[in-house]
Parts: sequence; structure tokens; C-alpha cells
Amino acid sequence: MSKYKISVYAISKNEEKFVDRWMDSISDADEIIVLDTGSTDKTVEKLKKRGAKVVIKEIKPWRFDVARNESLSLVSKDTDICICMDLDEVIQEGWREKLEKLWNDKINRLRYNYNWSFDEYGNPAVNFYIEKIHSRDNYKWTHPVHEVLTYEGDNEVFLTTDDITVNHYPDSSKSRGSYLPLLELSVEENPTDDRNMHYLGREYMFYGKWNEAIDTLIRHLNLPSATWKDERCASMRFIARCYTNLKRYDEARMWLDKAINESPYLRDPYVERALLEYNLKNWDEVEKYSLEALKINNHEKTYINEVFSWDHTVYDLLSLSYYFRGNNEKALEYVNRALEISPDDERLKKNKDIFEKELKKY
Repeated sequence: MSKYKISVYAISKNEEKFVDRWMDSISDADEIIVLDTGSTDKTVEKLKKRGAKVVIKEIKPWRFDVARNESLSLVSKDTDICICMDLDEVIQEGWREKLEKLWNDKINRLRYNYNWSFDEYGNPAVNFYIEKIHSRDNYKWTHPVHEVLTYEGDNEVFLTTDDITVNHYPDSSKSRGSYLPLLELSVEENPTDDRNMHYLGREYMFYGKWNEAIDTLIRHLNLPSATWKDERCASMRFIARCYTNLKRYDEARMWLDKAINESPYLRDPYVERALLEYNLKNWDEVEKYSLEALKINNHEKTYINEVFSWDHTVYDLLSLSYYFRGNNEKALEYVNRALEISPDDERLKKNKDIFEKELKKY
């Protein structure tokens, strides 16, 4: 007999291609609730056929927090554990037994393993902890986009585990066009919220709005609540990217140096500095910052980590820095290390052939 009643809740819109995979992964739940916000495909039909309880309601004006709260309100009041899980996510097999062993009446919320994306070989590319398993009462979602599950009780108790993993397989065809206006609204509603100020600056950067991004990210850094060093470092790196795109390279270097000083334990600012110097063909500097990056072996488990800090990029940069300074032996050594990580990369293979041919000349 189950110890707890477990409900999975979600929002959906035009996600029929994910329904069967999603339902298969959560089939052990006692209750599956979906708020559909206006699908025009067979999402609703397929969900109902598979046993989900579906309520249709359009949210106007659209806000993610309102939709999440509507879906949470549909969860049965006698539920012990809620799992918020989107249809493009899959929870790994055996999750229920593990969750029931971990959970107890003193816990409000579970922090668990989340693979946001995968590389071409099926290995996790972006991995961090996420916190969307929670008790039924005293929770609500806040912020129009990049919504946060907020506790309204007296004493929130977290438990962190690596035993439960959710994998994310995003639909690249879906537009994120609503994100920028929703982030602007979020910052307007709460201008002292450091998290959303950072996200807004990042979104301006994604849109190529370099000056708006710089101004907003500096506003983030100046907020009293902006104390998380990893995120501060990211804001500094993003400012540097903006200055790079404006071809103001000295200012880009200055901000990357600030990022390194802010979080010297992270690879990311060192790799970004190496990439900047690579684009400017400063090979000595490429070597210097790439080697500094390789001294860092602890991969912090947050969403802010960059894929290029932990894939073949650093070894690739080193191989090129040695090649262009005439050290083909070292170039070959590092391109081989890059190929250990990305064995099917055609450019790396061609570089290896070039380095080997150069070595045979001597």
C-alpha cells in the first residue's frame, strides 16, 4: 500500500507529440492533472484517453504564474506530494518508490536532479537541481515568466537528492517571443527582484539589444539582493559579450576580469576570456586562460554553467593556440583530448590531420 497520495500537475498547449512519453513516465502517480490553455491539436484528446484529468481554460493576458496556479488549484486537497512537470519532461523510472522512501511529514519540498539538455551523444549538457516537488499546501507560483514556486508557510524544509532525475527534451520549434514582454512586466511589478532583473538583461542580450542588456545587467549587479556570486559572474560575462558585439574589446576584457574576480572557482569566465582572445588571435592569452580554466575540476550544479566550459572547447582552443605558434606536437595532444569528448566532430578531425601532416615534415 502506498504511503502517500502523489499528484502530477501540468499546463499544456499543442503538445500531442509528447503526451504518450509523458504519461508513460508518470503512470505511477495517483492523480494526473493538466490545465490546457488552448490546444488546437489532439493534446486534450490524447491526455484524456490516457487517463489524465484535463481542464481547458485560456489565460488572458498570458502569464505563466497564473496558469501554474490554476493547474495547482485543480490538485485534490488530500494530496500529500505534488509534482509539477511539463509535458516535454520525463521522470526516470522508479521515481515513486524512491520518492516515498525519501519523503516524510517534516519535508515541504524536494530538490532533485534535472537534465535541461543533452549533447549529441546523449550525455547531459546542462544539469542542475530543480525544486518542483512539494507538499500540497502553502505554495503558489509567482512572476509572469521564469516563474518561481513560492512558500507562504512558516517553515519550509528542503531535502536534496540525486536519486530522482527529470530529463528535459525541449521543443525547439516553440517560440519564446512572449518572454521579453513578460520579463519587462515582471521587473516593472517588482524592480528589486534580482533574479528577474538578471533574466531581463540576459533576454535583451539574446535579442541583440546590447546597450539595453548592459544597462539592465548593471542594474542587477547594483541591487542589494544580488548576492549570489555565480549569477553576478554571469551578468558580468553577459556584459562582456555585449561589449564584444559592440567591438569594444577593452571593456569586454574589463568585465571578464571582474567576472573572474567575482567567481574564481567557475570555469566560465576563464573560457569566455579565452574565446574573446581567440577571436582577436591573441594566442598567448588563449593559452593562459584556457589552462586556468582546466585547473577547475568542480562543476557547480546550477543552471548558469555554460556548456562550452565543459565540452571539448577548452582543448580545442589550446590546440589552435599551439598550432598558430608553431607547436604542432602540443596542438596534436590537445586536439586528441578534444576528440575524446567529441569523437565525431569533423572540424576537429580535419585539424588533427593538419597537425599530423605538419609534424611529419620534420
